[in-house]
Amino acid sequence: MEHTQDNPASQTPPSAGDTAQPIAENVAEQVAAAATEPQSQQEPSAQAELAEAQAKVVELSESFLRAKAETENVRRRAQEDVLKARKFAIESFAEHLLPVIDSLEAALADSSGDVAKLREGVELTLRQLSNALDKGKVVAINPVGQKFDPHQHQAISMVPADQEPNTVVSVLQKGYVIAERVLRPALVTVAQPK
Repeated sequence: MEHTQDNPASQTPPSAGDTAQPIAENVAEQVAAAATEPQSQQEPSAQAELAEAQAKVVELSESFLRAKAETENVRRRAQEDVLKARKFAIESFAEHLLPVIDSLEAALADSSGDVAKLREGVELTLRQLSNALDKGKVVAINPVGQKFDPHQHQAISMVPADQEPNTVVSVLQKGYVIAERVLRPALVTVAQPK
């Protein structure tokens, strides 16, 4: 019997097809394992992220509703404050005028016939009225000698004068401003251009 030795040269090398099959199967198994493994790991992670996002949406929705309700309350309170301010804005000013009314009623009730006493009472009443106007921030405009300002003055006529042109010569009726806003313009005569 003939004995054959294991001679590496005599052995036939494995063909490329023989080794490619197990490698391809191995790679396919690894790819399949990799594909299924992240999916199984990603699935609970995605569910957790979804639950977290849904919780955040609920929290933001509740927060939005609270903010909306608070804004509505602030708007409603502001409207009530504006209505009250309009309704009672003159209250303080009216309180300052009440003593003036009392003085005028006392003057009407006086039957002494003393003209000097009556004049003194009228002067005191005028002083009370001026004080009430000052407290209400109503200030008289007396622009004699000033440049004519159409925003604060109303010219009745132009007269020849020694003053510069367009200067107020005389005041026929005082004007008044309230908090720097013209309540009534002063009626004035203005110097004519020479």
